[in-house]
Amino acid sequence: MSNSMTDFLNVLYVVFSFCSALSLGALKGIFVGPIASSLLILGNVGVILALLPAQVTWTVYALVKTKRFDATLKFAFLFALPPLFGLWLILSIAGSVLVGMGYGFFTPWVSTFEAFRQVGESKKFLHCIVDGTWGTIKGSCTVVRDFGDICYHSYPQYLKELHEGSGSDETHSIRLIEVPGCLAVGLMGLIVEIPLYTAIAIIKSPYMLFKGWHRLLHDLVSREGPFLETACVPVAGLVILLWPLIVIGSILLAIFSSIFVGLYGSVIVYQERSFRRGVAYVIAMVSEFDEYTNDWLYLREGSILPKPRYRKKKASHSAEFPVGASNAAGSNAGCLSSEAPALLVPSLAPSRSIREAIQEVKMVHIWEDMMKGCEMRGKVLLDANVITPGDLNECTKAKDSQETIVGLGLPSYAFLHCLLHSVKVGSSGLLLTDGVDVTQQNRPRERVLDFFFQPVMVLKEQIRVLRLVEGEVGFLEKITLFGCNAERFEAWDNGSLVPQDALRAAQIQAISRRVTGMTRSISKFPTYRRRFRDVIKALIIYSLERGGSSASYSSRRVASMELP
Repeated sequence: MSNSMTDFLNVLYVVFSFCSALSLGALKGIFVGPIASSLLILGNVGVILALLPAQVTWTVYALVKTKRFDATLKFAFLFALPPLFGLWLILSIAGSVLVGMGYGFFTPWVSTFEAFRQVGESKKFLHCIVDGTWGTIKGSCTVVRDFGDICYHSYPQYLKELHEGSGSDETHSIRLIEVPGCLAVGLMGLIVEIPLYTAIAIIKSPYMLFKGWHRLLHDLVSREGPFLETACVPVAGLVILLWPLIVIGSILLAIFSSIFVGLYGSVIVYQERSFRRGVAYVIAMVSEFDEYTNDWLYLREGSILPKPRYRKKKASHSAEFPVGASNAAGSNAGCLSSEAPALLVPSLAPSRSIREAIQEVKMVHIWEDMMKGCEMRGKVLLDANVITPGDLNECTKAKDSQETIVGLGLPSYAFLHCLLHSVKVGSSGLLLTDGVDVTQQNRPRERVLDFFFQPVMVLKEQIRVLRLVEGEVGFLEKITLFGCNAERFEAWDNGSLVPQDALRAAQIQAISRRVTGMTRSISKFPTYRRRFRDVIKALIIYSLERGGSSASYSSRRVASMELP
């Protein structure tokens, strides 16, 4: 009897928690949503319109100056720029509106449900009211700032690589007669893919809706997956209510993806030197999308639609960082493939329990650990006078902070030590500073990380195979931190030993280039710049504390510091 009463009280608690969180979340969404959405939408649209002339100028300049393309291919790209920038305006503004409305109205709602999960917290009711209000408004401003960093800093970095990264003798060319074919197939791709992708997504959406509800209700009845822990039932209940919106979002994602899949037909024509294969690609992509959605929704295998072959032969996608003993790259071949962009469809696979989900390392955890490692290594280097307050000053004043010792060398140095420490302790993955081992099983399931995790594991394996001695590690540290700065390289006495074997020295230098290249790629992510700015501020404050009143920075200047 007592157990039955306890179960009954638990059910009442769950129902009360769900109804209370639903009401409070909706109320906060009504009051906070318009403010947060307006800030995000107006901020992003302002960034888009304000930077459009500069982005057009940067793009044209990079295309004209680059040596990677011949004159014909440059002409083709320049001819295609107006519609591409028009498409960018439409998609970016529409995306900003959708993201702004979704973020502004649903973040307070979800935050309220999350507050109910804080079991045993004495101020739970206060958190239910406060969480998701001011934090959502601040989050909108953060999104705008990160989006601005992408448009103003990351995009020019990609163009700079296109412009200056032409050291190889390979020049991509296209015959003038192929330009109309590329443009025609790109246009055909848009005309065919967008309506057919939309039709397939809409036709299968009812099945996705009821299949998802069936999966969630089954977990609710059997107390599996997200319903295993009582405290998480209100959040899972919110997922059931919002599942129709998730289905609608999947349809919109399919439509959005179809634009880029269709335009990729022009690339197929260029790569295969065949208009016919470009048309075959356009037809095959419809079948592949139908087959892809069938797999995710556990429908019949394959597709009844035609799927012509559009490649002369299967492309061999060799890993960027080859290691003879590593065959794991095959599992992520799609990430490095030159095929069409992958589509995003929610999985209806059996849910994991909350305990299993908690074991998964979150992307924010990796970001925080990366910045913590940069700050920790920076302080050690400051104590040893390897880097100076002048280097920090240079990073804050340089037009391109990523080309300075602190802007690029320090994060590369910290990343290298993370790899070296992981190899030293025999970690099966990437060992973070707090002792968490990020492996293939618990890594964040985000597509952004798919492009980096496997190459990082391959690079770690390369370092392990080299079996570096202490002097060689010092040599690797120096070339990673200082790069081509020979004066600073010679000034740092860390016991380094330049290998006498030219091949081994080249292998170590290649490791340094790959570490620096990965760091440079990661630095283009939107949140990186904002987080690294905080690291520089912390290091400047640390140098102030070490140098006393004679330091060249004032606290007010540190507080208002912005990287260029």
